[in-house]
Amino acid sequence: MDYKKVAKEINDALGENNIQAAAHCATRLRLVLKDQAKVNQKALDAIDEVKGTFEANHQFQIIIGAGDVNNVYDELIQLTGTKEASTDDLKAVAQSGKKQNPFMSLIKVLSDIFVPIVPALVAGGLLMAINNVLTAQDLFGPQSVIEMYPNLKDVTSIINLLASAPFAFLPILVGFSATRRFGGNPYLGAAMAMAMVMPELVNGYSVANAVAEGTMPYWNIFGLNIAQAGYQGSVLPVLAVSWILANLEKFFHKRLLNAFDYTFTPMLAIIITGFLTFVVVGPVMQAVGDSLTAGLSWLYQTTGAIGLGIFGLFYSPIVITGLHQSFPAIETSLLADVARTGGTFIFPVASMANVGQGAATLAIMLLTKNTKQKSLATSASISALLGITEPAIFGVNLKLKFPFICGMIAAGISSMFIGFFHVLAIALGPASVIGFISITPNQIPFFMIGILISLLVGFTTTYLYGKKHAYLLASEELETDDVPSVAKEGGTCDRRSNRRSCFW
Repeated sequence: MDYKKVAKEINDALGENNIQAAAHCATRLRLVLKDQAKVNQKALDAIDEVKGTFEANHQFQIIIGAGDVNNVYDELIQLTGTKEASTDDLKAVAQSGKKQNPFMSLIKVLSDIFVPIVPALVAGGLLMAINNVLTAQDLFGPQSVIEMYPNLKDVTSIINLLASAPFAFLPILVGFSATRRFGGNPYLGAAMAMAMVMPELVNGYSVANAVAEGTMPYWNIFGLNIAQAGYQGSVLPVLAVSWILANLEKFFHKRLLNAFDYTFTPMLAIIITGFLTFVVVGPVMQAVGDSLTAGLSWLYQTTGAIGLGIFGLFYSPIVITGLHQSFPAIETSLLADVARTGGTFIFPVASMANVGQGAATLAIMLLTKNTKQKSLATSASISALLGITEPAIFGVNLKLKFPFICGMIAAGISSMFIGFFHVLAIALGPASVIGFISITPNQIPFFMIGILISLLVGFTTTYLYGKKHAYLLASEELETDDVPSVAKEGGTCDRRSNRRSCFW
C-alpha cells in the first residue's frame, strides 16, 4: 500500500483544511471534521484501500484495516499538519459543546477502561482454554490428555498458572486502567487494587463460604468490625474505588502546596480510599456485582434458548451502537467465578453474530461483479469470520441493508440452537469460527454446529435473496445512456436515481 498516496486521496476527499483533530484505533482513522458537508463521499468510496466509512459519536471514521491504519494516519498527520491526538483527546474535542447522553457516556467510560485490558484477558482466556482441553475428561477419550501423557502434567500446571493470573489479579488491571480514565495516577490505582487482593485477606472466591461458616476474620477499628475480605476477580468494587481515589487525588492536588502535594497527596488519597473500600464501598459494590451476575444468570436460565435467540438476533445492531463495549465488564464477572456461574453466554452469541455477518458478506462477494466491492467483500468476510466485523458491517452489509438483516437472522437461529444446548464459554478469545477453544470442552460440538448453522443461514439467505431481487447498489455512478446496456446484462437498474441498482 502506498500510504502517502492513500493519505492524500483521503484528505482531498474530506475537503481542504477540514480536519479538526485526528486519532486512530486498531482498524480506523477517527476524525473530527470542521464541516462534514464538505466530504466527497463518492471520492472516498472510490479509494480501494478504504473499506468503509461511518459517523459515530460525532467522529467521522474511515476503515483502513489493522496494520495499515497507523501508517496512513502518520502520513495524513504529516500532510495536513494536524496535531496527533489520542482517542481520549479526540473524544474530548468531539464532545465539546455537545450535550451528553448519560447512558452513552457511561458506556464510553466502560469501553475506555476495559478495551486496553482485553488483550491480557484474551491471553489468559485462551491459555485457560488450552488448560481445559488438556485436563478435560471424555474429550479425546475416557481419559484426559494429561492422564494419557503424564509428562505433560507440569506443562499444564504452568499454563494454568499463567491463565489464572489475569483473573486472580483482575482488580489491579482494572484499577490501573480505571484510575487513569478518571484522571488520577494509574499507579496509585494499581497500588490500591493490590491492597484489595493481598494474600493476608480471605480470598474473594472464598468469602461467601467463610461468612457462612463463621470463620471470617475481622479488624476491630474503634469498635467497628471490618471484614478482612479480598476482592479477587471483582470488577464493580474496584471501579468505584478507582473513581473515589482519582477524585481525592484531584482534591488534594488543588489544595496542597507543591512541596506538600508531592509528599502527602498519594498517602492521603490511599489511606482515605482504603478505609472507605473495606468499610463501605467494597462490601456494597460487591453485593451489587453479585446481584448483577446472579440476575444475568437467572435471565439466561429462565429465558433459555428463546432469550438467547433474541439476544443473538440483536447482537449486531448492539455492536453498531457501541453498547457491546460494556460487555467485557459483565463477562469478566461471569468468568471470574466459573465454578458458580458456569461461564459466559455472551461470547458464544457474539461468535454466532460475527459468523452470520461474515457469511452474508461472503455471499455478496460471490454475487457482485463490481471490482472494488468484490475485493472489499472478500477481505471483510474473512475478517468477520475471524472475529473482526467492522469492515463487513460498515463497509458492505449496512450499505446494502439486506445482508445485514440476513446476518442478524442467522445469528438469532444459531444462538437459539446453542441456547438449547446451554453452550457457555469458560474463557475469552476470538469470537469467531475458531472460538471453540474458549468453550466448555463437552459443549464444543454444539458450538461448532451453531457456527455451521450461522454460516449456512447467513450465506444462503443473502445469496438467494440477492440473486432473486438483484438490486445491490453498486458504488459507481452511471450515465443515463449506460442504463439500458447494464439492464441488458441481466440486472434491474433504477433510472430515477441514475445509479446502477443491480449486481451485474
